[in-house]
Amino acid sequence: MTSEITLFVNPTAGRGRGAHAAQPAAGALREAGFAVRTVVGEDADAALGRAREAVAGGTGALIAVGGDGMVSLALQALAGTDTPLGVVAVGTGNDFARYNGLPVRDPAAAGRLIAESLKGSRIRSVDLGRSGDRWFGTVLASGFDSRVNDRGNRMRWPTGRLRYDVAMLLELADLRPIPYRIRLDDGPVQEIEATLVAVGNGPSYGGGMRICADAQLDDGLFDITVVGECSRTTLLKVFPRVYRGTHLSHPAVTVHRAAKVSLEADGITGYADGERVGPLPLTAEAVPAAVRVVVP
Repeated sequence: MTSEITLFVNPTAGRGRGAHAAQPAAGALREAGFAVRTVVGEDADAALGRAREAVAGGTGALIAVGGDGMVSLALQALAGTDTPLGVVAVGTGNDFARYNGLPVRDPAAAGRLIAESLKGSRIRSVDLGRSGDRWFGTVLASGFDSRVNDRGNRMRWPTGRLRYDVAMLLELADLRPIPYRIRLDDGPVQEIEATLVAVGNGPSYGGGMRICADAQLDDGLFDITVVGECSRTTLLKVFPRVYRGTHLSHPAVTVHRAAKVSLEADGITGYADGERVGPLPLTAEAVPAAVRVVVP
């Protein structure tokens, strides 16, 4: 493996932590003998193009510095290649890093771990989801949670995470079941009423909400969590259990496993790795061993 590696940086991640994190991470990597170049993600399309150039040029690894959104952008450059992904997790969610036992909000420690793991070839192949030409590592969300994202993205006030708390309260006031049409693998189309449907390549999203708590990164399957029709009171009771994954035993919740899922619902947007994919209908496929990840 070449000793030249690439830092892929989001300077706005974690309210500016991305830019600050690059320096200690790069310092740890250089101390370990690696030559480090940096691609800054001030513009997503341009940054992705430069990341793809680095991968095509034979960089030894692409190190995403930021949160799950930056990891997701890196996946677009890395999926299906032999170039390993390292993660310096300094964003808000950092679910993908947690899946793989990587340090969170400690960029120097992450840099040292990545250096040691690259030298020791400690690299794990993991599955990814793919919807059209978009790859994702965590969860494809639709329904109540994507409506909260839609509303929050339209709001100009308040700012920060409080915006999405307010958006959640407003969506809760407007809670209603969503008619879905779902197809698992090559089975029949099922028509259901649901509050949300989450397609998990991994177990969590949103900074530790274990919506697909039993999902595995290396089984070639999605865990598809369906929260059926429920009242505001029921949703408020179930929601805190999502952080422990104990919501899966609630009667309103069902879980399916499939390698492919198609979702259709009017007026609903899909979000993968916290980023907007587009309106339903969407089809997602689980792609085994689609990316190589640097792990402890």
